[in-house]
Amino acid sequence: MNQSEIVKKPVIVAGAIVALALNLRPTMAAVGPVLDGIMAGTGLNHAGAGMLTSLPVGVMGAGSLLSGPLQRRGSQRAYVGFGIALIAAACAARAFERGATAMLITALLAGAGIALIQALMPAFIKRVYGARASAMMGLYTTAIMGGAAAAAALAAPLAQVWGWSGALAVWALPALFAYLLWLAATHRFSPSRAPGISATHTSPLRYAPWRQWRAWELMLFFGVGTGAYTLVLAWLPPFYTQLGWSRADAGYLLAGVTVAEVVAGLAVSALIARMPDRRKPLLAALALLIGGLACLLSAPLALAAVACVLLGLGIGALFPLSLIVALDHSDNPTRAGELVAFVQGGGYLIASLTPLLAGALRDRFADLTNAWAIMLAGAFLLCLLCTRFSPRSYARFSTGHA
Repeated sequence: MNQSEIVKKPVIVAGAIVALALNLRPTMAAVGPVLDGIMAGTGLNHAGAGMLTSLPVGVMGAGSLLSGPLQRRGSQRAYVGFGIALIAAACAARAFERGATAMLITALLAGAGIALIQALMPAFIKRVYGARASAMMGLYTTAIMGGAAAAAALAAPLAQVWGWSGALAVWALPALFAYLLWLAATHRFSPSRAPGISATHTSPLRYAPWRQWRAWELMLFFGVGTGAYTLVLAWLPPFYTQLGWSRADAGYLLAGVTVAEVVAGLAVSALIARMPDRRKPLLAALALLIGGLACLLSAPLALAAVACVLLGLGIGALFPLSLIVALDHSDNPTRAGELVAFVQGGGYLIASLTPLLAGALRDRFADLTNAWAIMLAGAFLLCLLCTRFSPRSYARFSTGHA
């Protein structure tokens, strides 16, 4: 399947990409609203509970760093299909195995599946959509957040009917649907006929992102920004249940955050083509994130709705913008894919530390105030870092001088 074939059936291909994206967060987003039930049923402490988010995010990072050979072999269809199958299997297993070890193992399996899809999808989108890749990336990342919103909103109501394990296992069904749709949409996909691939660009001897300082900057930026997302995803509902909210209300608050993320992601997808200099939208997203964290620190109950909107809009814009600015650094699909895989790989490893650190702080100090404060400092660091992402620096990066 090349670009001309994509144009002939854009709905099914875009639908498959969106369906896959919708399944990349429910295994984590559904955990927070029912975390108290999971902890009571498995005996996990707060640090161990944090690992239910940290483990899949860490595996996502490791998988992205190891995805270079997968990119070069051109087996995206099979590997992405295997990834969504792993997610479906991990979710289904949670209906039968409810112990602490089983929860951690299924978190690892889901993380491996997510890693395969996230490592390969940006290059696939770049290859088949060409100049329209930025808009499709915005839709893809928005769908990721949409899946998180649905999981967060439905977790507590589903748990009332089927228990916490059933609320986690039900997400095997949309994953199975995405698997079948992906196979149908890409049954004629042939990487060897895809445009923009040449041996000189795919050779690991000619291009290694870890040798360039800018790649490390992009990784750090993505990692700290995604750390804000994983921190909120894992610990915002428990933070509010500790303050006296019901499990359902805390889940709805997280769903509100993710709905705001979807709105921001759609705005990025619609407007990003008009903003070739990504620094201004990045700084705007960081300002929103800083405002949301400040609300959690100063008046979490009185400003809960404000914090929800600010955090959602900030994180929702920051996630796609971080990937788009990385894609901007190369016009070659394979090279861009390997750069994004490196950025996501190291970035997710960084981001995996925030839920674990927050859980440890919760065990030590009995609240999450310190975790929000550390994240706030990280957001200010990103403000300084993003000023370096001038469009003029992309050419220096592509020639190996940045």
